Amino acid sequence: QEQLVESGGGLVQPGGSLRLSCEASRGTLDYYAIGWFRQAPGKEREAVSCISDSTTRYSEAVKGRFTISRDKDKKTMYLQMNSLKPEDTAIYYCVADCPGILTGWGGLMIRGQGTQVTVSS
Repeated sequence: QEQLVESGGGLVQPGGSLRLSCEASRGTLDYYAIGWFRQAPGKEREAVSCISDSTTRYSEAVKGRFTISRDKDKKTMYLQMNSLKPEDTAIYYCVADCPGILTGWGGLMIRGQGTQVTVSS
């Protein structure tokens, strides 16, 4: 089964930036739509962003601060996160088909193991 691999998480101060990356274990992110969701301790998962063709979508919580993109060769997808806030602290997952934005949450998700983002002073 295809696996997605995230990287780029870490600890950052409020107002700082991080860039998350997502790659496919088989080499190419060959999905029409791919995106990110996050889950903080004790909270429900939250769709963050999605890219399909050249269309990008964002949750209201991150709009204007986060930017999603993908390489033309579709090998890597990125989430540039600026002006980070403590409430952005969560595990961030790369996910195919953008559940929570383009599809429902039900069914088998093709996603990675997640990368921890902690925003704290």
